[in-house]
Amino acid sequence: MTIPKDAITVVLAEDQGILRSSLAVMLGIEPDIRVLAAVSNGHEALRAVGQERPNVLVTDIEMPQLTGLDLAVRVKELYPATRVLILTTFARPGYLRRALDAGAVGYLLKDCPSTEMADAIRRVARGVRVVDPGLAADSWSADAGPLTEREREVLRRAGEGESTAELARTLRLAEGTIRNYLSEAISKLGAHNRTEAARLARAKGWL
Repeated sequence: MTIPKDAITVVLAEDQGILRSSLAVMLGIEPDIRVLAAVSNGHEALRAVGQERPNVLVTDIEMPQLTGLDLAVRVKELYPATRVLILTTFARPGYLRRALDAGAVGYLLKDCPSTEMADAIRRVARGVRVVDPGLAADSWSADAGPLTEREREVLRRAGEGESTAELARTLRLAEGTIRNYLSEAISKLGAHNRTEAARLARAKGWL
């Protein structure tokens, strides 16, 4: 594929196949945007960014292996020339605040018009911050939440069904340490168990 010298290059990360294909087709229509890769999980996205070095990574928040927020942090550390645009269904100030703190330059909702998305990619590629206007005013007053980063990670994975033993293996921690993190998170959220704690934290945009 021949890429015009002034084209904006993009990697897409979206775990829903139909939406991923639709986004790739929609953006491919734009004369100045080229989609270099469209992938279905966080690890594939990070690998594609490393290989393609796009101007912009467009990523969902909730994806297998690495979330969009995890990706924003890793991309900022490893490939700072690539700007991150979060495209999500979550209209929650808590998520927006965490995304910006993680290094994302843009945050849009999936129901935005295609012309708005393409324009956002152009602006993000220039380093301009782009935030859904309905969320921008609320983001800075949003509660960042009581959880530490490690408690958030453990609770998120537990909420997705990983057992204590699996978490211990994945994170290379003792099972007792995992239980302590979960206990702290459950206590801070006033929940009865890890499932309820994960649901409450997710509703607030803290996971």
